[in-house]
Amino acid sequence: MTTSTTTTSDGTTTIEAPSDLPVIRMTREFAATPAQLFRAHTDPELVVRWMGPDGSTLEIDQWDARTGGSWRYEGVFGGDRYGFHGCFHTVREDRIVWTFTFEGIPDAVCLETFTFEDLGHGRTLLRADSLYDGFEARDGMLTSMEPGVNDGYAKLDGLLAEGAL
Repeated sequence: MTTSTTTTSDGTTTIEAPSDLPVIRMTREFAATPAQLFRAHTDPELVVRWMGPDGSTLEIDQWDARTGGSWRYEGVFGGDRYGFHGCFHTVREDRIVWTFTFEGIPDAVCLETFTFEDLGHGRTLLRADSLYDGFEARDGMLTSMEPGVNDGYAKLDGLLAEGAL
C-alpha cells in the first residue's frame, strides 16, 4: 500500500490518502482542550464562525448535534450557494461520527469520524477520517479541500486565541 501524504501549505495539517481505500485522513494539533474542540464542532453559533474558506459564509438551516440528529447548511461563496447535509451517528465529547453529503453530488455520501485526543498541557490532536463511496469522489475532494481546511482551521485558532470557546 502506498499512501499519499501532504502537509497543508500553512504547515498545520497532515492529509493522507491511502492507495487501497477511498479515505482521507487528516490530523492537526490545536492549542485547545478536547472539550473546546468538541464544542467548536457541535455548537452551531461557533460552527458558522470558523467553518469554510475565507470569503465564504455558512448559513445553517438545521443543526441537531446529538446522536441520531441531523444537519443541513449552505455555504455561500462568491454569490453562489452550495448545500450540504447529513446525519449525526455518534456525538460524544471524544468522538463525532456523521454523514456528509454535498447536494451537488447527492450520491457521493461520505462517512466522517472526528476524534479529539488529549495531548495534555492544553493541546489536542484532531483526527478526521473521511470514508468516501469511491476513489473518484475521494480524489475530487482532495483536489479542492486545502483552502477550506487551512482557512477554517485558522479561523478556529483565532476563536480559541480570543477565548470564544
